[in-house]
Amino acid sequence: MSLSPSELARYQRHLSLAEVGREGQEKLKRARVVVIGAGGLGSPSALYLAASGVGTLGVVDCDSVDITNLQRQVLFDTGDVGRPKAEAARERLMALNPEIRIVEHAVELRASNVCEVLADYDVVLDGTDRMATRFIVNDACVILKKPLVSAAIHRFEGQAMTYVPGQGPCYRCLFPEPPAPGTVPSCAEAGVLGVLPGVLGTLQATEAIKLIVGIGEPLVGRLLTYDALDMRFQEFLFSRRPDCAVCGDRPTITKPQDEPEVCSAEALARVRRLAPAELESMLAGAVHTRLVIVDVREPHEFAVGHLEGAFNIPVGELGRRVGEIPAESTAVFICRSGARSLTACAIAVNAGLATPAHLEGGLLAWATEVDPEFEVASLT
Repeated sequence: MSLSPSELARYQRHLSLAEVGREGQEKLKRARVVVIGAGGLGSPSALYLAASGVGTLGVVDCDSVDITNLQRQVLFDTGDVGRPKAEAARERLMALNPEIRIVEHAVELRASNVCEVLADYDVVLDGTDRMATRFIVNDACVILKKPLVSAAIHRFEGQAMTYVPGQGPCYRCLFPEPPAPGTVPSCAEAGVLGVLPGVLGTLQATEAIKLIVGIGEPLVGRLLTYDALDMRFQEFLFSRRPDCAVCGDRPTITKPQDEPEVCSAEALARVRRLAPAELESMLAGAVHTRLVIVDVREPHEFAVGHLEGAFNIPVGELGRRVGEIPAESTAVFICRSGARSLTACAIAVNAGLATPAHLEGGLLAWATEVDPEFEVASLT
């Protein structure tokens, strides 16, 4: 794909960079990049990727423009309110750079369609604000062997990381399971500084360009965090987990899976939340005879180390096995960090269990606060 005279003029500042030059700009022209979410993060990343000359740019978003979006979603203006985001984004990006191709995907990503949507792209940028989608996209990228640049924002803070197949850890290596729905406030609930996604979205576009052109050092195995109030960037190193459910040595996720969306506010309100010391007292007390500890981790995790007397029902099997829990018992669900156990409690509530409990902070908290001799090696 050689550059046309108009492209040579448009991208002259890139051509002047020895690290990019004509060859790098032609790589950008050949590249196919998809942006998941045309929101706060997707807006600046899509704008800069379009301006930089990425030849095919996909935009995935099934939402419509709302007046509250305009505080930070710079792809849109007041006249776009009420329009489908994917459609409005395509028009804005084509107006910025008619030399490229924009593909609309006005769909909600699910396990059933994510691989089909991502299959034709070289690089994936995830800017979604939905935790379940973030994990589905990560898993699909690992399975399809696609580079992924992921970012997230909250109030005045943001983070970014890059996954490159075969070169480093994926998102699940850092966060093994999603937090239970309803436990992480959305931007609408917690608020977000309008300029914050501009910083993180631009970093995502930078990472994508570096990967395409083959320059610089990507954020592989490095979580970059940004605090806008302190104006401070920090970097945290992390490694691939051999027991990662999707990129580990023995993956248990071999195709994308939808997270069970069972944790309604009503269900969560009926969950008893136990501190490690409370569970220790319960285990030592007379009520112990009616206490049932249900470990909802995967069997290979359970085999390495578990609380005495606990029995194992993985959270993905709980819906069909909840009948194995004695009806008159006090059921306490536990997992590694507390996310899966909270989901398990909601499943149990929906199945008719009256007042399930879960261990706050999971076995990591238990090992820290109660039993330092516990097999922490199996958890970290």
